[in-house]
Amino acid sequence: SRSYYVYIMTDSSHNTLYTGVTNDLLRRVWQHKNGMGGEFTKRYKVKLLVFFVETDDVYAAIAEEKRIKGGSRAGKIKLIEQQNPEWRDLSADW
Repeated sequence: SRSYYVYIMTDSSHNTLYTGVTNDLLRRVWQHKNGMGGEFTKRYKVKLLVFFVETDDVYAAIAEEKRIKGGSRAGKIKLIEQQNPEWRDLSADW
């Protein structure tokens, strides 16, 4: 079965939080890091992966992305800090 990922990326000062969904997290993070994530992520230099969840249900992934995107900044920060309290770049070792 396929995997789908909902993820949050940020810039080095953690000002901007970008939430996305993908079926290939490695490729997608590489794209963001290399300025190919789209205009928004290029402009705000969103290169650090600070949160992700995996599911095999594409509809669940899309619903979770919408839920996170529709939530507050505080809600996103809480999600990140539950999984990654130091705000490490989770893709640093890939």
